[in-house]
Amino acid sequence: MRNPRLNLIVAATLCAVLGACGGGGGEGRAPEPGDRAVAKVQDQTIWASDVRREAVAQGLVGEGEPLDVTSGLFRRVLDEVVDQKLLAHEAERRGLDNSPLAQRRLQATRERILGDMLVETVVNGAITDQAVQTLYQEQLRLARASEEIRVRLILSRTKPEADAVMGMLGQGAQFEAVAMERSIDEATKYSGGDLGYSTPDVMPQAYAVALRDKPAGSTVGPFQTEGGWAVLRVEDRRRESPPTLEQARPQIVRYLTYEGVRQLLEQLRGKAEVDMLLPGPADGEAAEPASAPGAAAPAATPAPAVKGSPKS
Repeated sequence: MRNPRLNLIVAATLCAVLGACGGGGGEGRAPEPGDRAVAKVQDQTIWASDVRREAVAQGLVGEGEPLDVTSGLFRRVLDEVVDQKLLAHEAERRGLDNSPLAQRRLQATRERILGDMLVETVVNGAITDQAVQTLYQEQLRLARASEEIRVRLILSRTKPEADAVMGMLGQGAQFEAVAMERSIDEATKYSGGDLGYSTPDVMPQAYAVALRDKPAGSTVGPFQTEGGWAVLRVEDRRRESPPTLEQARPQIVRYLTYEGVRQLLEQLRGKAEVDMLLPGPADGEAAEPASAPGAAAPAATPAPAVKGSPKS
């Protein structure tokens, strides 16, 4: 979350940039259908939509979420918006907006806001439920389901100790009981050595190799690892389930936004005359990716991989 004092200064600047502190609010016309006037600072009206927009900018509510005008959060943000108006008025009274440096900073802020609005209008407007659903189904088709394995572990310091563990298990001792008594792995011994479910690609390589093709119920080991000598038992094997559409939606929306910004910038650069006055990057030196309003768009952003959701 941004610094509250910085919020005030930045918002006061934006107020001056877009003329929000000018005559627009004093005319008494609601900027949005159903909007409600909630305060006045001198001749300037503050609308409920102004307060909600500030709350969204601070991350206090999500885009599109309602903000009850009777709530304590609304009152607190309203106070901040009033302070923003007062700061902007005082800055204008002192003529701080007239210096060349101030004008350049205000222009840069104005361009950023307009760029964000263009992204919201052109790019975000194209991210429909159908677009999200289509990409989700495509990624499901391309995704390869991995196998998850639930494993228990008994870790010993030496091979003779691990051989003794195998002897106890061979005589019918319960794996969980032996793990609690003999394992030196403090993270798992008190849960009977339970490592939970994981896929081979995230396991230590020695574990993945030892467990390859071992069915549920198998005892594997002993084999040497970084921490000692391991004995494993395969509790269960199952196919990894893909995430639901709602779980994957944020990543898909992020990808569609980046891709939309990239395409928009390609179109704009194709129409515009842009002359770089600096020499190109030296040989072997990578150029930094171009930025875009509201999001950084790499030259080529890979589609999000639909990977299985975690299970316990």
